[in-house]
Amino acid sequence: MRKFIEIKGARVHNLKNVDVNIPHGKFTVVTGLSGSGKSSLAFDTLYAEGQRRYIESLSSYARQFLGKLDKPETDYIKGIAPAIAIEQKVSSTNPRSTVGTSTEIYDYLKVLFARAGRTFSPISGNEVKKHQVGDVVAFMKTLSDGARAMIMCPLPGMKKYGRERELSVLKQQGFVRLYVDGESVEIDDMIADKKRNLDDALLIIDRIKIDFSDPDSEARYGDSIQIAFSEGGGNCIIYEEGTLHEFNNRFELDGMEFQEPNVHFFTFNNPFGACKTCEGFGQVIGIDPELVIPDKSLSVYEGAILPWRGDSMGEYRKKLTLNAKKFDFPIHRPVQDLTEAEYELLWTGNKHFTGLNKFFKFIESQTYKIQYRVMLSRYRGKTKCPDCQGTRLRKDASYVKIAGKSIQEIVLMPVEESLDFFRSMDLNAYDHQIAKRILPEITNRLNFLNEVGLGYLTLNRQSNSLSGGESQRINLATSLGSSLVGSMYILDEPSIGLHPRDTERLISVFRKLRDQGNTVIVVEHEEEIMQAADEILDIGPGAGKYGGEIVFQGDHKQLLKADSLTADYLTGRTAIPVPAKRRPVKTKLTVSGARQYNLKNITVDIPLHALVCVTGVSGSGKSTLIREILYPAVRQQLGQYGDTAGTFNQLSGDLQEVSQIEFIDQNPIGKSSRSNPVTYVKAYDDIRELFSRQPLAKTRGYKPGFFSFNVDGGRCEVCEGEGEITIGMQFMADVHLECEACGGTRFKAETLEIEYRGKSIADILEMDIDGALEFFGAGNDRLEKKITDKLKPLKDVGLDYLQLGQSSSTLSGGEAQRIKLASFLAKGGSNPPTLFIFDEPTTGLHFHDVAKLIIALNELIANGHSVVVIEHNMDVIKSADYIIDIGPEGGKKGGNVVFTGTPEALVKDPDNHTARFLKDKLS
Repeated sequence: MRKFIEIKGARVHNLKNVDVNIPHGKFTVVTGLSGSGKSSLAFDTLYAEGQRRYIESLSSYARQFLGKLDKPETDYIKGIAPAIAIEQKVSSTNPRSTVGTSTEIYDYLKVLFARAGRTFSPISGNEVKKHQVGDVVAFMKTLSDGARAMIMCPLPGMKKYGRERELSVLKQQGFVRLYVDGESVEIDDMIADKKRNLDDALLIIDRIKIDFSDPDSEARYGDSIQIAFSEGGGNCIIYEEGTLHEFNNRFELDGMEFQEPNVHFFTFNNPFGACKTCEGFGQVIGIDPELVIPDKSLSVYEGAILPWRGDSMGEYRKKLTLNAKKFDFPIHRPVQDLTEAEYELLWTGNKHFTGLNKFFKFIESQTYKIQYRVMLSRYRGKTKCPDCQGTRLRKDASYVKIAGKSIQEIVLMPVEESLDFFRSMDLNAYDHQIAKRILPEITNRLNFLNEVGLGYLTLNRQSNSLSGGESQRINLATSLGSSLVGSMYILDEPSIGLHPRDTERLISVFRKLRDQGNTVIVVEHEEEIMQAADEILDIGPGAGKYGGEIVFQGDHKQLLKADSLTADYLTGRTAIPVPAKRRPVKTKLTVSGARQYNLKNITVDIPLHALVCVTGVSGSGKSTLIREILYPAVRQQLGQYGDTAGTFNQLSGDLQEVSQIEFIDQNPIGKSSRSNPVTYVKAYDDIRELFSRQPLAKTRGYKPGFFSFNVDGGRCEVCEGEGEITIGMQFMADVHLECEACGGTRFKAETLEIEYRGKSIADILEMDIDGALEFFGAGNDRLEKKITDKLKPLKDVGLDYLQLGQSSSTLSGGEAQRIKLASFLAKGGSNPPTLFIFDEPTTGLHFHDVAKLIIALNELIANGHSVVVIEHNMDVIKSADYIIDIGPEGGKKGGNVVFTGTPEALVKDPDNHTARFLKDKLS
């Protein structure tokens, strides 16, 4: 095998005929400015070629389902290994997909519980057993030799067919005696004696003298026991010295019949195992308690129950308050301070007052009246399924346990806890033999999840609720679990959403992949990951048309001596400055009693008109506090209803200081191929206006809409402004060809005849932002000034390398987020005071771009806005005016506010995880 992956003449996107050798079996980091060509080399060249070769190796029948992949623009690539790409995309939008199913851990859990699980009765707590013939024989061996015994069974046919017919059939089958009222009687006598009560009669199968010394006796006893089970409807009775010993081969105990465990019994994606109420989704549309009692700091007397506040419905509240003394209910105590039993009583009610459950049942019965339908819709929402408590499985699946835990309890435990549980599991010899192949698979996969910093997740967590970074690390853990060797792993910024404390664990995972014999290629900006790499590729020197070259290749020590922007920041020759002074806290919002997920009833002040950074280790509760509580709560205050806010008491403070709220995440700016940066920042309207004012356009009567590729008029009608034609190939992948009519320009020939300073509208769309600013900045038209004002923020946030007409579907999450930021910067101070929330805005950003981002965030604040950033990047944290640190750990051990204040105050805390890493940056 070759020692290197040899790439010759790579020209994908902005790569400039790049020649590079990437070592096999090593851990390589590809870094460089945003837009310099890292992803073009790693994903669009290396991974694309690996995938293409794999698909080419398949049969023509299989290829029709996988689509055709074009060969990347290169002279050649040699020594390539099978490629596995792990990207930032959320892996599944299916609400049935969970962390457990996507990592295959749940598949192994199902098999383990089906094979080694023991069923326990919820009534007595005793184990439910199904007796086999061997169990009865084993019991008989405990009896003393020579003891006289009878093997008997009840007569279920007596009630079913009647006395006469049953006795007749038994006689025909060759049976002779019954056991009635403590004595043995003959069937012939019972046929003659029609008055004798036979309701409790037992059929005597065999009368024996216990003797296991005879080699044939065990076979004889076994045959008789088998007949007893068969005739007795699953029951067998051994009579010995006046005592009846009962056995049954049905799965029942305490008068309950239980389901025998099998794999489908624990499958929530199968009708057999799914909870009947929620059909395996874990949630139902029902009355949402958070909408019914939105402010839990109020008491029942103060009107905490929202539907009971009006005049007519107020009668329900009045009845409760007047009768509360009779059952000692605290009507003046805040709802949040009620005991579990007292809170439950509000819903169930008693003879003195109508509970909320009964109240809403009455409302549902009146839905033929419009006012009741409107009222009901106000309190409906997605709620945890009351039957399965969100675990998705049928209730009786919880009766099956291993080492005292049911499968439902295990999927609700954080990964790190369930890992400890399986490692310390004490099984008997029989169960150990069953589980010895399954347990290592479960513990290995749980361990990998823990190693990549996801120990705080539960296996029941929905896949579509994970962040891009979490999804990527789950895919990484799944790949580790599959133990492939000789493969090429290509990862895209796996440190996203990861606190620096957890980065070391991620590095050990990369090393483990490498040591298994794989080639690991990581597109990354994190300093610690660069230091750990065997090889670093720095692409640049700039972005867009100024990038696309290899400016350095070597290890971390050699990089420090190199001449590149990356080296400048790593050595400290260039640094992001610490602000000279912090903005003081004058106005703020306060979130009280936040209890969603792992938040521990916390109260947090969020300063306004400042740069506020919310940080903490992965899974500590940052996103829960900001995304699930603050954002929807402020929207509701502004009258913008959307997602229901998480569990908290109230939002208070200087609400008049916020007129709008914007949540800026990494979702695409548009899913259409027609969406692009120039249309998003509204500069294209002015460009079209400018072209419509040209003399030739005026002569022909062309209006601004004529220069749009979205509507009829000046666009090419063959491709409808797409620039390409899609040809359906029936059983093969669709083929995309450049439109012959317009040559990919999107416009008719007469539209392209209209030029402004020698450039057609198609030429303008092909310009990068830097070139467009230069072009329009050279003119003195009023519209040109408007265009440059709208485009300049794109340059300010480091996106000057993007083409004006570049399709939004080709943009990364970080680029989409910065385009949204630029669109707000373009509005300047014209926007009303807005609270901006950014979720990891440094995603995909080089040190140099982070510096530009911080300037842009400060510009928003200078325009009278407020900025809250969820972030792990130490350069952003050190630039903040105020830090809210959530922790101290992730999952159950998190959810507390461990620090609030300035960065200078934070670094004085010796036990704080964030402080340890921030200290170096501030010094």
